[in-house]
Amino acid sequence: MPDQMPSADSFLPFALPDIGEEEIRAVEACLRSGWVTTGPVTRRFETAFRDYLGAEVEAIAVNSATAGLHLALEAAGVGPDDEVIVPTLTFTASAEVVRYLGARPVFVDADPHTLNLDPAAVAAAITPRTRAIVPVHFAGMAADMDAIGQLARRHGLRVIEDAAHAFPTRHRGRLVGTLDSDVTVFSFYANKTMTTGEGGMVVTRDPRLAERIRCMRLHGISRDAFDRYTARTPSWYYEVIAAGFKYNLTDIASAIGIEQLRKIDRFQGRRTELAARYDAALAGLPLVLPARPAPDSGSTHAWHLYVVRLERAAPSVDGADGAGMAHGGRDALIARLAERGIGTSVHFIPLHRQPYWRDSYGLRAADFPIAEAAFGAMLTLPLYTRMGDADQERVIAALHDLLS
Repeated sequence: MPDQMPSADSFLPFALPDIGEEEIRAVEACLRSGWVTTGPVTRRFETAFRDYLGAEVEAIAVNSATAGLHLALEAAGVGPDDEVIVPTLTFTASAEVVRYLGARPVFVDADPHTLNLDPAAVAAAITPRTRAIVPVHFAGMAADMDAIGQLARRHGLRVIEDAAHAFPTRHRGRLVGTLDSDVTVFSFYANKTMTTGEGGMVVTRDPRLAERIRCMRLHGISRDAFDRYTARTPSWYYEVIAAGFKYNLTDIASAIGIEQLRKIDRFQGRRTELAARYDAALAGLPLVLPARPAPDSGSTHAWHLYVVRLERAAPSVDGADGAGMAHGGRDALIARLAERGIGTSVHFIPLHRQPYWRDSYGLRAADFPIAEAAFGAMLTLPLYTRMGDADQERVIAALHDLLS
């Protein structure tokens, strides 16, 4: 018997931002202030973010994490003919910023348990041209930063963390953003653990990198526009010292960010609670549940995403031929959940499958067996702070019905 189709207003998305009256009032105050681009509110946001991390770092607000990664690699000196190691199991932004600089991304496979990049694969990919490693903290769990750091020190490489999923994540007791990498880049896109609509934050301990990133963030100009336009004495003079970019974050976005940051611990608590409920309720199904940090490690998970994988032994859905089929069980399950008004997604279609990267670099699926197998079986379940217990029960009940 076909499932009853839910009404349009009952559709459950896989992600939804949590915006309250505080953010709305903050934006209104910003609009009424007469200063809406990068200015005093953005500086307060940068200071608040640095204070949350609780370390001697510099925080630089940008209009996207993609912009932040580009600025970080440029400041680190990556250029034409250099190589930068990136995971294949990530969004294209992690690799495209390497091409912006004329360098070559070198793709590596995933760890079968965490789906983060595999340090052994990183080690095998290092050549005399390698300049940097870009670990991506998949779904909100930190990559093996100890092993990656050791490799980087041994070979004299920069480490630029793509922490788009990882705020707030801890690795061995330390927040991501305070580890021993060169630069960490966070995302505040609409579906992240906190949002500014679009936006990101670049964090570094290195004052020379910070100075370069700040300068290149706004056209390569030697002074911030805020300084020039708010000085009480004539201050019109500036110098263009490099061909920079237009990557600054507005005060309007920063006003949202300040309020979101105040709520981040509550947001994180709710995400952790939802993830634990999924773990308990789905344990008996033919699913590989997300990896968790060891309980005594001092590490935590941000739970930006809750990614499950169908086991090969899972019953077929709508006549699919098993979970290991890239267009079989997983795709059919996504379709059946959608029929019940439940949104899901896939994180990610590996970059070795994407036409541009595949064709430009002659990438073969056989060279990435872990990511390839994961892709054929994975889907991302709804998880967001506005998700009610009854909403989550809908997802759990549907999965039991379809997979039992």
